[in-house]
Amino acid sequence: MKNRIIFYTLLAGAALALYAQDFGFGSDEDTVKDTSTPPITVKVGGEIAVEFSPYTHDLDKQTISFKDMVSGKLNLKAAGENVEAYAAFNLNAESIGELWNENPLLNDPTYTPLIIDEAFLRGYIGPVTLEAGLRKLTWGKADSLGPLDVINPLDYTDLRNITDIQAVKIARPLFHVSWDMDGFSKIEGVFIPNFTGHRFAQEGRWAPAQYAAMKETVETGIRNRALQRYPQFALLMQAMYPQIADNFPDLSPEYPDMSTLKSFQSGLRFTTTIGPADIGVQYFYGNLFRPDFSITGVDDFLDDLVWGNYPPDPLLNPNFPYSGNSGLLSPRLKYNRYHQIGLDYAQVLFTLNVRAEAALHLTEDRQGDDRSVRNPFIGWSLGFDRDLFWGINVNIQCNETIRLFNNKVKDNPVDCEAGADVTATRITLRLSKKFFRDELESAVTCIWGIEDLDCYIIPALTWTVGGMSAELSAGIFTGKESGELGQYWENSFVRACLKYSF
Repeated sequence: MKNRIIFYTLLAGAALALYAQDFGFGSDEDTVKDTSTPPITVKVGGEIAVEFSPYTHDLDKQTISFKDMVSGKLNLKAAGENVEAYAAFNLNAESIGELWNENPLLNDPTYTPLIIDEAFLRGYIGPVTLEAGLRKLTWGKADSLGPLDVINPLDYTDLRNITDIQAVKIARPLFHVSWDMDGFSKIEGVFIPNFTGHRFAQEGRWAPAQYAAMKETVETGIRNRALQRYPQFALLMQAMYPQIADNFPDLSPEYPDMSTLKSFQSGLRFTTTIGPADIGVQYFYGNLFRPDFSITGVDDFLDDLVWGNYPPDPLLNPNFPYSGNSGLLSPRLKYNRYHQIGLDYAQVLFTLNVRAEAALHLTEDRQGDDRSVRNPFIGWSLGFDRDLFWGINVNIQCNETIRLFNNKVKDNPVDCEAGADVTATRITLRLSKKFFRDELESAVTCIWGIEDLDCYIIPALTWTVGGMSAELSAGIFTGKESGELGQYWENSFVRACLKYSF
């Protein structure tokens, strides 16, 4: 109830501001006397959309209601001489339902209801700009989520809108200051008082298979560790393992509390122009957006298990067979702390608009031998766009992470990164062409996961006239079904959308 009151108060305040701006308060005499006060302008914008977006795999099991089809956005901006206030809301059934149904997650101080897209104040003091509030802030020069874009987590609860980067970003409460030094150089600083990770669906068609397979992954890791630590008891381990696994503790631990100032994040960024090149340098201290699952006490558990079954004879050992003390196993989820040092670069080279980023991520596992902490890694991105023949535009970007000290992970089957590839490479390609005085655009976006051998293909046809646009598109997941993209092969869809922006 409290959250609904807050929301309605925001809307009422916005309506009151509009009323005051359009119709005014007080007498004409008061208005004349107050000519020294700079005028305040209020602007309203947004969009209304009607969308039909069924999944093609199981059409006979789907129901589409009016609330699922209609959505909107509302943007409010008030500006004075040296200050701006901005608020944007997502008005669809899912986002409004977060408040209406009193989502339990709203009690988490780190949780941003998706109905609030952004809400912040901005002030100007000479060349210095101050911002505070719920903000989506982009760092780096890559077109699609380069390694330097580390401020906002992403909403992965529905991948049908994944190509709209701003739409999938989740606003975070932050303080941001920037100083425009000379028109060519700028220094920025950001402080985020708490942390939240990427948002994933917990159930349903968009729930990642990696979480559902957590128990199987851990059981395999413990079994491999047992065979590594006690190869002489390999036959005994293999025979007893089903009974041992049944005695494991719950492998769905709670997410850690990241709401206190102990989980703060901060960063500095400097950008400048040197000749034809735009260059940036940044430092960031925070948490990795994806949690890592680890389980401690494995060696103690195996020692207790082996010696509890020794000798392996019911006559000599009345406790045989013994399934171990599962209380020695301690599963947990952890968001790893890290330091990032990064560089970015953009320049026109040989008619190509080139953009590049590279960053070193230093976690707390500086030697790579802590199985509960992710190893340090390097992230890089390289991309360009160019107009080709017949008015076709191509935009391509390659993102990759490379894990350091990978040999330490291979030696430990219960490491939180065990079984994961040393590299994670993704290529994003977009081809587009416009017709009829740029009113009609045809485009296709392809996202390839190199190691997973999977792909997400998004063809689209969009006609825009004034503020009205009509879109016909589709999303096709294909490739290896165990990959991050291929696992959603049953979620391929078609979409027809009519939208008015104002």
